[in-house]
Amino acid sequence: MSTTVCIMSFSDLRRRNRGAYTSPHSGVGVEFLPLGILPDHSGLVLYETGFLPGNDWWNFPNTLSPFWRLYYNLAPGHRVLFSGREIELTPRHFVVIPDHQLFHSRGDVPVPHLWMTFNIARRFAPRQPVPLLLRPSATELAIVGEIRALFRPRFHPARRQRLFHYSLALLQFVLNRPEIRWQTRPPSALTEMVHYIERNYAAPLRVPDLAYMANMSTGAFARAFRRYQGHPPAQFLCMVRVREAAHRLVHSETTIEAIAEQTGFPNRAYFSRVFKKITGDSPAHFRQIHEA
Repeated sequence: MSTTVCIMSFSDLRRRNRGAYTSPHSGVGVEFLPLGILPDHSGLVLYETGFLPGNDWWNFPNTLSPFWRLYYNLAPGHRVLFSGREIELTPRHFVVIPDHQLFHSRGDVPVPHLWMTFNIARRFAPRQPVPLLLRPSATELAIVGEIRALFRPRFHPARRQRLFHYSLALLQFVLNRPEIRWQTRPPSALTEMVHYIERNYAAPLRVPDLAYMANMSTGAFARAFRRYQGHPPAQFLCMVRVREAAHRLVHSETTIEAIAEQTGFPNRAYFSRVFKKITGDSPAHFRQIHEA
């Protein structure tokens, strides 16, 4: 497991910080559980916690990932671009972004930056605004202070267990705030279909077939899927395919034609259209900017 060195130069930070795209591990945080582990009885699974006292490199475009994030900056200077809105990260609020949400991170001013990547067994209600902005309570700020202290002057592996428990405590406080609107738990058949799509995204999946497997009519399945997942099943499948394709574009030298085939797209042209619609970039340009 990796640990974070709190004091690093701009060049070191930019070199080591790979962001958190398909992997929830940025390279500069303290890693806990790997992506794909299901939440335990607490309903949470924590992937990574990190704190940088002077994060002066936070530029990650086209972020679309299968995990949730919590950000908290102790000074202004960073921001997220989300659905045409620019949201500044400040001490006035936590920013919570659910999974499968497209946004861009911007920031080159050195500010104290806390982040967590995680997953949760619940889903926001359909009308819950995202990203979620929450003013910190005194208790939550006290936990943030404890987490910051664990990174001074450098993070030591002996503090790992304390960091894990403080991180879960903060998430429990934040995510159980009464102002957050959650939906009821999805039917087990729907959850199974979500997992089926995640495992078999490269196959020629059809919504009627998924509905049949879930023992639901096509219309009822589509409505329930959108209610609990936030996207229609066909769009969710495309987002999963694009997420996996983006990982291959950045982490392999496989041709774009081969990546399209590996991730369930019939050809490069169609893959490029879908990829650009979801991320805002063509596959070739996406690969170019992440290789820079």
